[in-house]
Amino acid sequence: MRNRSFAIAVALLVTAPALAQTPADFPSAISITGEASISVPPDIAFVDAGVASDAKTAREASEANNVAMGKLMTALKGADIDARDIQTSRLSLQPQYAPNRSGPSPVVGYRASNRVTVRIHDVTKVANVIDTLVGAGANDIGNVNFEVSQASKLLDDAREKAVADARRKAEIYAKAAGVTLGAPLSISEEGAPQPAFRGKMAMPMAAAAPTPIAQGEETLSVSVSVTWAIKAGQ
Repeated sequence: MRNRSFAIAVALLVTAPALAQTPADFPSAISITGEASISVPPDIAFVDAGVASDAKTAREASEANNVAMGKLMTALKGADIDARDIQTSRLSLQPQYAPNRSGPSPVVGYRASNRVTVRIHDVTKVANVIDTLVGAGANDIGNVNFEVSQASKLLDDAREKAVADARRKAEIYAKAAGVTLGAPLSISEEGAPQPAFRGKMAMPMAAAAPTPIAQGEETLSVSVSVTWAIKAGQ
């Protein structure tokens, strides 16, 4: 967990006759930033893979790619990947040009590409799925991304701990200042909670041995700013 600086603002009542302000106008308060994090292993993975096919004509490239992609889809089905967990992520057909020469470069062929994102609910099967894709002819493999599916619920636990952390700090400063904490006046979450580390690993284009996978661990962090009313110590 990276260190963060926290701001502490203690506003004490002062007498200001020129402005005719009363103590009720500016209640004494102390503001503290609390932090908390929870580290958990990811439980879901996304693999981006597909097939790129080259041919002299656009039609030939497209047809060859359709056949190759069909084999890929069949292989995924055989690996018990549900159709709901397979989504097309990119489909393209682009001309290929000869090396630059003087004047316009002629078209020498076409490349058709079809890629899908595969969602894997059991992260222990990621390596097997990748090897299945490569074995079925995948030659356009991107990345594998790991995520925590219940991140929102875990962040709720971190939020409670962040508020407790803010109270702990506030009590230390209140004691040092000779005052006591009152009721919270405001609580705000700073920024959008994000994983401090996202398990991610670039995949090779092919692998003769089983594909090595490191799922890592994600640290979900929360930072909250809490303001308490304070009163003179007893």
